[in-house]
Amino acid sequence: MTREDVEATALALPAATKVVQWGGADVYKVGGKVFAICGLAGGLSFKVTEIGFMVLTDDGPGRQAPYLAKGGWVIVGLDDLEASEVGGWLATSHDLIAAKLTRKLRAELGLA
Repeated sequence: MTREDVEATALALPAATKVVQWGGADVYKVGGKVFAICGLAGGLSFKVTEIGFMVLTDDGPGRQAPYLAKGGWVIVGLDDLEASEVGGWLATSHDLIAAKLTRKLRAELGLA
């Protein structure tokens, strides 16, 4: 997948926005909170559940994301991304982050 493919997938999620920061990385946010980062260390970083973390890092294409592993984040190399999986990974990450937003903000964003 390309960064453009990742962008199209991420921005299709409700209330998703993109900023470029941290040395040119594409950072995708919901309610001002990061749910995915594309371009750092040549991959796509995103938040996962505990089970998702084990599956992706034990037997899958992912590894612990630098600086974010304690928060349940993984990184998968752009060359290892399958379009059929990325949509689900990003949607899950988006949902996990959106769930931490206040009820008021979720309602303002149309997520409640």
